[in-house]
Amino acid sequence: MKHLQNGGRPVSGWRLRLRQILFESETPAGRRFALVLIFSIILSVVTVMLDSVDAVQQTHGDLLYALEWFFTLIFTLEYFLRLVCSGRPLRYAASFFGVVDLLAIIPTYISLLLPGSQYLLVIRILRVLRVFRVLKLAQYLNAARLMVQAIQSSYRKIAVFLVTVMTTVVVLGSLMYVIETPDNGFTSIPRSIYWAIVTLTTVGYGDISPRTAPGQLLAIVVMLLGFSIIAVPSSILSVEIFQAATGRAGARSCPACNAETLESDANYCQYCGTEL
Repeated sequence: MKHLQNGGRPVSGWRLRLRQILFESETPAGRRFALVLIFSIILSVVTVMLDSVDAVQQTHGDLLYALEWFFTLIFTLEYFLRLVCSGRPLRYAASFFGVVDLLAIIPTYISLLLPGSQYLLVIRILRVLRVFRVLKLAQYLNAARLMVQAIQSSYRKIAVFLVTVMTTVVVLGSLMYVIETPDNGFTSIPRSIYWAIVTLTTVGYGDISPRTAPGQLLAIVVMLLGFSIIAVPSSILSVEIFQAATGRAGARSCPACNAETLESDANYCQYCGTEL
């Protein structure tokens, strides 16, 4: 029995069986492997996180180091097995999951030359995205696609909004630089713009603050302006999401079966045949 993947070379025998386990989570063996893989990924990420805690690293450093290399070797073997059993190894290596799988093992080897780079292994958490395949959650991604569609439809409005905000913070920052003095922390226009952004977004680190009465008055204006500006992108996206949802469904539903994907000019429900 042979299996040809996307125009690649035929896969048969043990390589076909291996492919069914590594790539096809619909099979019982593939599903079990995927669940074990996800569990291992989570454990490896927890290991990296614990290794960054000084108290834990000092008492269990050797164990964490051994676990880190254990998971890395396991994932390295898995990566090469995926290359071996895939119909087109180069295509898999260049795919999203292929790149993530490679990035999940490289930092450990780089850490031999650059100590500390092993903490980049937290990128392994991206591999948990495979859970969408394993648990068959792909059918619930319509909401995510709807969000992406709304963002694509409103990117011009958002771009105009961002340009307006950036112009505003440049003006406000420059004005604050003129009002305040370097003695109060506003040593340059870029630093004053940083203050304007932090204040406008209501973050308010407090590392820079106006000391004069005119500066404090301007700060009040910026704070009040920030509350109104924050609501703008939310409103834009809300409108676009509503329009995308109603536009996709044709804004019609069947009174009999409650189907909501009817065409706007349909005379009959395409699911139950009820006359509209």
